[in-house]
Amino acid sequence: MKKVVGWILLILLIFYIGTQPGPAADIAQSLWDGLMNAFRGIGTFFHDLAT
Repeated sequence: MKKVVGWILLILLIFYIGTQPGPAADIAQSLWDGLMNAFRGIGTFFHDLAT
C-alpha cells in the first residue's frame, strides 16, 4: 500500500510539473533557498562556536 501511494504521488508530481512549470519552478526554488539557509545557519553556528 505504501509503495502504491508513493507511485501515485510521483505521478501527480510529474503531472503538476508538466502542466504548471512556472509555479513548480517557484516551489523548487523556495525549497532550495530554505535548504541553503539551513546549511548556512549550521555553518554560522559552528563558526561562532569555534571562535
